[in-house]
This record gives sequence, C-alpha cells and structure tokens, in this order.
Amino acid sequence: MNNIKVNFSIKDLENLTGIKAHTIRIWEKRYNLLTPNRTDTNIRTYSIESLQKLLNITYLNNNGLKISKIAELKDKDIPEKVKEIASIGKAEDHAVNTFKLAMFNFNQTLFNNTYNSLLESKTFSEIFYTVFLPLLDHIGVLWQTNTITPAHEHFISVLIKQKILLNIENTQNLTPKPNTKTFVLFLPEHEIHDIGLLFINYQLKSKGYHTVFLGESVPMDNLKDLFNFFKDISFISYFTIYPEEEKLTTYLNEFNNLLLENSNATLILLGQKLSNYSNNKLPKSISIYKSIENLVKDL
Repeated sequence: MNNIKVNFSIKDLENLTGIKAHTIRIWEKRYNLLTPNRTDTNIRTYSIESLQKLLNITYLNNNGLKISKIAELKDKDIPEKVKEIASIGKAEDHAVNTFKLAMFNFNQTLFNNTYNSLLESKTFSEIFYTVFLPLLDHIGVLWQTNTITPAHEHFISVLIKQKILLNIENTQNLTPKPNTKTFVLFLPEHEIHDIGLLFINYQLKSKGYHTVFLGESVPMDNLKDLFNFFKDISFISYFTIYPEEEKLTTYLNEFNNLLLENSNATLILLGQKLSNYSNNKLPKSISIYKSIENLVKDL
C-alpha cells in the first residue's frame, strides 16, 4: 500500500488535473502534447514528467490560452509561460499544482521555495485559506480515488503542519487579552487529522486568546480535568473521520451531559463529518461552523 507511485494511469491524470480522460486522449492524438508509455496489453501509463507537463498545460488552458496555442510551445517554454502568467494573474492555482508536484517527487525544497514565494505577497493566513485548504481538499479526493499513497499524504501534511507550528511559535510573545476565556482544542478518539485544529489554534493565539491544545484522539473523560484549572472554557473540535455518522448524535449528547450541561462551557465543532448534520439536533451549548474562516470572523 505504501509503494511510491512513479507511473500514472490516464484516470490518475484525470483525478489530478481535472481534465477528462477523453480530452487527454484528444490532446495526445491531435496535438501530440503527451506521449504515454504502453503496457503489454496496450494500456497507457504516464511518467511524473508527463504529469508535470499536463498540470502546466491545464493551468495555461484555464487561464485563457487555447490548447492549439499551447501545442505550439516547445516543452522547455511551457514552464516559463506558466511563470509569466502566474506573476500577473492568479498565483494560487499555480501554487497548488506546484505543491502537488512537490508531493509526488517528495521534494521539500520545491515546497519551501513555493511557500516562500507566496509569502512575498500574502500573509500566512491568506496562504492557508487560498492555497493550503484547496490543496488539502484535493488531496482528500486523490486519497479516495487511490491516486496517491499514504506516503504522499503524510509528506505534504507534515510540511504544512511545520508551517503552522512555526507561525504558532511566532505568537508566543504576544500579550494575551486580560480575563479571556480558555479555548481547549482537541480531537475525539481515533481522529488524527489535526491540520485544521492547529490552524485554529494559530488564529486564536494571534488574536491574544488563551488556548490549551490537546491534539489528536482525546478521550472525552479526560476533558473533565480542565475544569479544575479554568472557569470559562470553550471546547473546539474538528471531525474529519470520527465519530462515525451513526454515532455522532450519541457522542454529542454524551459530551453535553458530561461537560456542558452543568457548566457555562460551550463546544464549537467543524469538519467534514458535520457537513450534513442538522443544527436542530444540537444541544444549545454546541454550535457547528461550516468553515474555519467563518469561525475566525466570529471570534
């Protein structure tokens, strides 16, 4: 399962670029844009270089260049044209594609160079909202379609986490707000996807709030200990994989009974698992936010 992927099917290219397999075949035949290898059974396979070229072609095409004009460019001129357009247009899409290539090549230098280039014109928060979040959403799709391996996902996730942690470290010397409530950030048992929660922690700390970051897979009972130290608590959690849908209501009711009902504490929730959850089912001390950005605006 962890074998590193170096050859891609036409379906992989479709998943990675958003270009339909039928269109890719037309571009190959009509414009000779890609030259796939063939297996013994005549099935197309593509190299990492072909993936890189198609990502660049897709970017140019999405930014107004006709495919016939792109086909006239020499291979070495295509990346230069991408840089030219990215410098005057929407750099975010190009950055997402570059981060994908860094992921597939396990190229930390490319990741850092791209990130540092974005920092020249964007704040860290802007990079997270406009580049990292779309990238992570696409990685989720790639995971579901078996286009990437766990090694790819872990590589890019760790690099993004490093950037969040670095920015959290830079908030340590900020003067906290007086008499502020304490935000306790945790993930439920078995949940390990903490990038969103880490970024929320960064946003809270940058605004001067006091936070306690507990991280992944925290048993509900363990959270009771926080009341021995803090009077005014808002719990924040992010449900990506867990709890399972059929256990969501039970989990929230248990949380309410154990930690909220006899206190002034609240629970703020985000995450894919809650996208279709009805607010009508929620106890009054629990609220759901559709996005990190909406939550941050309300802080």
